[in-house]
Amino acid sequence: MAHLRKFIAYRHLKMPYTRFSKYKKKNFIRSRPVCKVVRFDAGEVGKHFEYDLHLITKIALQIRDTALESARQCSGRVLEKALGKTGYFMQIQVYPHHTLRENAMATGAGADRMSTGMARSFGKCVGIAAQVKKGQTVFLVKINKANLAVAKTALERASSKLPCPCSIVVEKNKPAVIKQIAVVSKLPAAGALK
Repeated sequence: MAHLRKFIAYRHLKMPYTRFSKYKKKNFIRSRPVCKVVRFDAGEVGKHFEYDLHLITKIALQIRDTALESARQCSGRVLEKALGKTGYFMQIQVYPHHTLRENAMATGAGADRMSTGMARSFGKCVGIAAQVKKGQTVFLVKINKANLAVAKTALERASSKLPCPCSIVVEKNKPAVIKQIAVVSKLPAAGALK
């Protein structure tokens, strides 16, 4: 079974040259790997929470979809165990669009007869990654004030699964404004109907 290269080979931002189009002539690659992130939103979606916590990267790099999924599972487990499914809202803010390629080299006895070296070195698709800029939010957690410590712990666990140094930023939300809509009857006057 083939194994993945260490991610240091793919960490830096580069041009992909891996265009995937619905038109076959415009494709640079034959197929695109499936994204391993199961879901990007978790918890209570429409509810208003008092605080937003952002997990922000300190450097620009690429993050594999497997790392994002691992971080989501780890932090989601902490939040769900402490608060249940309705006590928080968590979202992954980046999507792994970038296709990673590898020019597989033959190894072992007699490999020099079979390998082509750097000729036709475009490579095959081995995975996908999200390209993240410095200071970009990777994870967003919405939470109430009483549960801030739990959310910070969850984001610290998520940052340990990511291949970059991260910081946590806490923002207070404005209170939800309830709009009162005056219901106006649009029925004509009683004498107008015949």
